[in-house]
Amino acid sequence: MIIVLQRASEASVKINQEIAGQIDAGLMILVGIEEADDQEDIQWLARKICNLRIFDDELGIMNKSVLDIGGDVLLISQFTLQASTKKGNRPSYIKAARPEIAIPLYEQLIEQLEAELGKEIQTGEFGADMKVSLTNDGPVTIVIDSKNKQ
Repeated sequence: MIIVLQRASEASVKINQEIAGQIDAGLMILVGIEEADDQEDIQWLARKICNLRIFDDELGIMNKSVLDIGGDVLLISQFTLQASTKKGNRPSYIKAARPEIAIPLYEQLIEQLEAELGKEIQTGEFGADMKVSLTNDGPVTIVIDSKNKQ
């Protein structure tokens, strides 16, 4: 799994011009799932996401996690994160998991994040045409690949 994690002061996702998910301070996360992803990737990523210290402490140092600040999470599926641009100018999405594999993994990631955070997270809708808005706080944007553990 590849995620793009952004520290947000606010974020939302609209589907058919209706707000499907919305958060205040917290994390807006895009996730791309590949065929080889499994439960180990989900568990590792959920722990990393919840404990990543990218929020300011009292001294203005990034030393607090989303758990520490009681922040929210908005999780959006985005298969294009699995794009390969190695050859030509048209991205290939051959690594992206098919829906019958990706949807259960996406739902398991939602469940794991909710368990780690102890509260419900906000989401988009898998496969939908979504409009995502956020105010990136910092800006802070981090890319994490569960296969490389970085």
